[in-house]
Amino acid sequence: MKKIMNEAGNIVEEMLQGIVKSYPELIHRVADSRVIAKNEKVEQVGLVSGGGSGHEPAHAGFVGNGMLSAAVLGDVFTSPTPDQVQTAINEANQGKGVLLIVKNYTGDILNFDMAKEMAAMDDIQVESVVVDDDIAVENSTYTAGKRGVAGTILVHKILGDAARKGQSLAELKELGDKVVQAIKTIGVALRAATVPEVGKPGFELAEDEIEYGVGIHGEPGYRREKLQPSKVLAKELVTKILADYTEKPKEVGVLVNGMGGTPLMEQFVFMNDVLALLEAENINVTFHKVGNLMTSLDMQGLSLTMIDLKDKDWREALISDVQTISW
Repeated sequence: MKKIMNEAGNIVEEMLQGIVKSYPELIHRVADSRVIAKNEKVEQVGLVSGGGSGHEPAHAGFVGNGMLSAAVLGDVFTSPTPDQVQTAINEANQGKGVLLIVKNYTGDILNFDMAKEMAAMDDIQVESVVVDDDIAVENSTYTAGKRGVAGTILVHKILGDAARKGQSLAELKELGDKVVQAIKTIGVALRAATVPEVGKPGFELAEDEIEYGVGIHGEPGYRREKLQPSKVLAKELVTKILADYTEKPKEVGVLVNGMGGTPLMEQFVFMNDVLALLEAENINVTFHKVGNLMTSLDMQGLSLTMIDLKDKDWREALISDVQTISW
């Protein structure tokens, strides 16, 4: 294992220190916590998300004006505790209530729900939106139902814009549930991630082998086969995503997300192939995003996310300016 680190057991703590020291004009760390919050305090509904570390820049990289109010980080691939989530809620609360954006993993659901109950005891109104955009498999190691993956970032962006415009907690909850239903994602892995404290890849793939549908914690996908050209990979993922929509969308946004170990050169090649396929389907792509947004440490691979932009306001929200580290 080769990693730029000091002690494996201290890597999350040192990462947190590095983040806030690198961007002190945008964010700060709440004392005695693993919560990263935006410096600017605005009277609006607070947005909180988070989860295990190892998915950087998610979620701390999306804290700032126009996106999240605060992000809470657990250990690598491990949910933050209810107390840590409650700290994030308290920090984000500006008197208008707090909305939790939670990826659908058992630990996250349990701990964020518990924090929600704790906040209610302090008379803080809290609602939650659960993101389950991964259509690759129905159940996996970490969750019952579909997993929450890269589409979560699009939820941050659309709800962040709506919160900034003054929507209420109830309105944001309703909007979030609608947005989640419009988002679909599938990933593909070329090489597994290596957790620092484990020291070896989470699963084995031969040099000429790939796996479709792998999750962001290395959960199993739905098929392994020999490595294929980008056009073949794109065809597989685009076909499955379009088939999952009840009606073929007319206008979409597309996110090609790197898993942490895939060069941008390859991500752009893949996006080029995806766009050619969607053009052939007469689907208009009006929002594009390429980059490492929801990673899995050093995993080689990528994911494809589509959002049905049936609501024109969603596209405007996606292209609106924000002040964050990583959007």
